[in-house]
Amino acid sequence: MSNNHFFAMMSRMKYIKRWALMRNNDEENISEHSLEVAMIAHALAVISKVRLGKDINPDRAALIGMYHDTTEIITGDMPTPVKYFNPDIVKAYKDVENIAAGKLLEMLPEDMRQYYESVYYKNDEEEYIWKLVKAADKLSALIKCIREEKMGNFEFTSAYKSTKKSLEEMGLREVEIFEEEFLGSFALTLDELQGYSK
Repeated sequence: MSNNHFFAMMSRMKYIKRWALMRNNDEENISEHSLEVAMIAHALAVISKVRLGKDINPDRAALIGMYHDTTEIITGDMPTPVKYFNPDIVKAYKDVENIAAGKLLEMLPEDMRQYYESVYYKNDEEEYIWKLVKAADKLSALIKCIREEKMGNFEFTSAYKSTKKSLEEMGLREVEIFEEEFLGSFALTLDELQGYSK
């Protein structure tokens, strides 16, 4: 039997729960979250390309978004208040993430690894794409807060405020456009989204 366990490991994303310190009405795993991040990252890159005239590859943004949290299969999801508690913890967690990325890449055949390394390790040429993926990650968290509050769970009120502030501090016009044109819909019911509500 080979040691090419990469995709079997990827299939375990659905077992890693997010928001572990919070009471959730609707539990979320990193597989669900990563699909949402990939879609939003793609949308942000499309906005960047067609509205702001930037030379950017939306498909690449989607791919990086899809894999952005896969190291958590090994590390688990570190809650944001813990992860960013102080600079020493931030650095230590980054080191752990890099080790986890290396372990995952070792589970691929050698001739395939080069195609996956760049979704784990940033390069200067794609710095702006990675920034959009980070913004997509935060937008996904903001959407989670909106959904939880819509279900009457005010556990996420402060998370909403801090996430919104982080997004504003990123200063990305792509995010502003996404919020203006798409974010409000996440508070609607299915009937309202389909135009059936009076």
